[in-house]
Amino acid sequence: MPSLNSTPQNICILRLSAIGDTCHVVPVLRTLQQAWPEARFTWVIGALEARLMGALPDVEFITVDKRASRAARRALAQKLEARSFDVLLHMQLALRASLIARQIRARVKLGFDWQRARELQWLFTNRRIPARSREHVLDSFFGFANALGVNERRLRWDLPSPQAAAGRAATVIAQGVRTLIISPCSSHPLRNWRAERYAAVADYASQVHGLRVLLCGAPSDAEREMGAAILRHTRTPISNRIGEDDLPQLLALLSRATVLLSPDSGPVHMATMVGTPVIGLYAATNPARTGPYLSREWCVNAYPEAAERFRGRPAEQLPWPTKIEVPGVMDLIEVSQVTARLDALLRSRS
Repeated sequence: MPSLNSTPQNICILRLSAIGDTCHVVPVLRTLQQAWPEARFTWVIGALEARLMGALPDVEFITVDKRASRAARRALAQKLEARSFDVLLHMQLALRASLIARQIRARVKLGFDWQRARELQWLFTNRRIPARSREHVLDSFFGFANALGVNERRLRWDLPSPQAAAGRAATVIAQGVRTLIISPCSSHPLRNWRAERYAAVADYASQVHGLRVLLCGAPSDAEREMGAAILRHTRTPISNRIGEDDLPQLLALLSRATVLLSPDSGPVHMATMVGTPVIGLYAATNPARTGPYLSREWCVNAYPEAAERFRGRPAEQLPWPTKIEVPGVMDLIEVSQVTARLDALLRSRS
């Protein structure tokens, strides 16, 4: 099995998607950059995720479009064939990522331990990170740094906002205006809360705490429909920006917000990157595994109740990656639970 006899100089990270998981990679990257300032870093990443992460300094990005044509995939293979790395950090379990890993030449190909290396990932690596269980995804990624002998953790993101995005955000959320951003939709529909419940929280935030409320999200039909439904149920004016902001613009908005309310989705981790607290809505998924890393105390956690009701056993007895994405699971979260978290969060910030 190949080993590292010296500090690696040329390191490739393979993590294509999704937005939240690429957010978790950044502190590991920052930690390795601090430990090895002379090393060169290349990140093989999804095309969508690159729109957000592309502003990271001192990183070369090679983008992969999952919908790419056969010719585009051949061009990617040719580009990778001409490269060689000291270390590949294979940080994605999907078979499609492993097929790309096979094209990357590296002396050390580091992947997950046997228990976690699903979808045959172990066939495409020659070293494995230390075995651990029931970790947050971000903690599991730090296992790659540990396996390379780097044990310090730097929870730094420092992802700069493009000047245009920052300027636009300043016109939307003025300095000193306390703002609740609601990003109501996950790409997994069964993780979404009801529109009338979002509306009730928006009314409460405005009337009780004097917060301005913005709706943000992607320009999909489902998200636009959710935004329109929330507006129909609200009694106080809120601003609907769903479909108006790209990823860098959303990140800049989140950096100026007081708090984000969202189900398990990419924006909860984007908010974490810029230090904005998150009230996460978790019933279909476990916040101990995928919650906003610095805001897990503010999450409404109905996952244990969901495990008992829909799986018939305690959450502690379920396999760690278990998702409970079934109709009605998000109805376990009550409006009063969310407003109580909002009250407590704002008291702590005062």
